[in-house]
Amino acid sequence: MNPLNVAARSILLLGGMLVILGLLLLGMGRVPFAGRLPGDFHLRWGSGSCYFPLATGLVVSILATIVLNLILWMMRK
Repeated sequence: MNPLNVAARSILLLGGMLVILGLLLLGMGRVPFAGRLPGDFHLRWGSGSCYFPLATGLVVSILATIVLNLILWMMRK
């Protein structure tokens, strides 16, 4: 296969994945638990604040792992 075709397909795949990721991030505000789990920390002091969504990040990571494993399992068959 031509290396240029491989590069073009890789860039298209990466672009498609970025579009999907962007749409998912836009929809995260509508998910009832996103950012409000017990392990999410919001620190406030004076006029500043800092937010650490540890539990939400863990849940998203587990769900992404399950989905990607299912996709890879289906591609092998």
